[in-house]
Amino acid sequence: MNKLTVKDVDLKGKKVIVRVDFNVPLDEKLNITDDRRIREALPTIKYLLEQKARKVILMSHLGRPEGQVVEDMRLKPVARKLQELLKEKVLRLEDCIGDTVKKAIETSAERVILLENLRFYKAETKNDPEFAKKLASLADIYVNDAFGTAHRAHASTEGIAKYLTSAAGFLLEKEITYLGKAVGNPQKPFVVILGGKKVSDKILLIENLIPKANTIIIGGGMAYTFLKSQGKKIGKSICENDKVDLARSLLEKAKAKGVNIALPEDFVVVESFDKPQGRKITADIPDGWEGVDIGPRTREKFKEILKTAKTVVWNGPMGVFEIDAFAEGTKEIAKFLAGLKGATTIIGGGDSAAAVSKFGLEQGMTHISTGGGASLEFLEGKELPGIVALTAKEKASAR
Repeated sequence: MNKLTVKDVDLKGKKVIVRVDFNVPLDEKLNITDDRRIREALPTIKYLLEQKARKVILMSHLGRPEGQVVEDMRLKPVARKLQELLKEKVLRLEDCIGDTVKKAIETSAERVILLENLRFYKAETKNDPEFAKKLASLADIYVNDAFGTAHRAHASTEGIAKYLTSAAGFLLEKEITYLGKAVGNPQKPFVVILGGKKVSDKILLIENLIPKANTIIIGGGMAYTFLKSQGKKIGKSICENDKVDLARSLLEKAKAKGVNIALPEDFVVVESFDKPQGRKITADIPDGWEGVDIGPRTREKFKEILKTAKTVVWNGPMGVFEIDAFAEGTKEIAKFLAGLKGATTIIGGGDSAAAVSKFGLEQGMTHISTGGGASLEFLEGKELPGIVALTAKEKASAR
């Protein structure tokens, strides 16, 4: 990576402002139901403290307040959880810019400070230069450790980097390393597993990975559009009818490149989502029925492909895994990957990460991305604004 990382910067005595991704799920009582994103930020925060940074100023968004102050989207639960995990006092402020914030940073005894929700200001998502300048004025150095928002050109991800020496935190560096290797130089055989509802969400990803992958496994709702393009009966399964021709052309493109695209051969089907007990397994989906998961024969077929893989990237579940009765295909594939010896297994955030977490298989994976949208865009070959904006190593050494 040709960008500065926290290890390239002299941090002693400096105020360091860090973009973290503390956009964590909360229940009705505002308790955090999954603290993984907070835990993933700890190595960078601890390193900054060990290197004697004078202040570590953390900034994040939570939810979608749309530029309004929403009481239920304040970062109070995050501050509590962070303090518990970090075992260090955390000062939570009621705002993220302004003189009161500046004064609190200068005078507080606490070394770790959490600013209030950035998205209480519309200026954050608009990447307003004045707002970015105000954030930059709080510190001497900027660190981005929020991969989940690196694909957004916001004031706290892209704008602020124009005004401060800017470096990647450990999490951002790890994401770039694993995903970059998968796209740039994967160990072969390289197998990509794609799921989720829509082909349209994954077109660029498929096109970018066809020249690199040995096999692309397709499951989930998007499989039915591909199956329809091959003349298969899909009943009332989810299908993007305007993408059937595109699906056919992607299959032809892959075949021309010698890339195997593996599609499901049998399915778990239901007449209604409300009646999971009436599900059955079939190779041909009858009219009035819809596919909700890959069937047992398909699971074995996909495992056979994965058995010899050295690099696996997984983006999107195999079925409606949120409903236990339709989760078996996703669970079996996740379990198989978690036990795959000698392979690098990369889970592309979003629903795939949620599924791995649901089945308690996180420890078995090489890397679980913290950014669904960001990992998708990275794997599509796009440049992410939050990464592009960081100070280049050669630029820093020329100063």
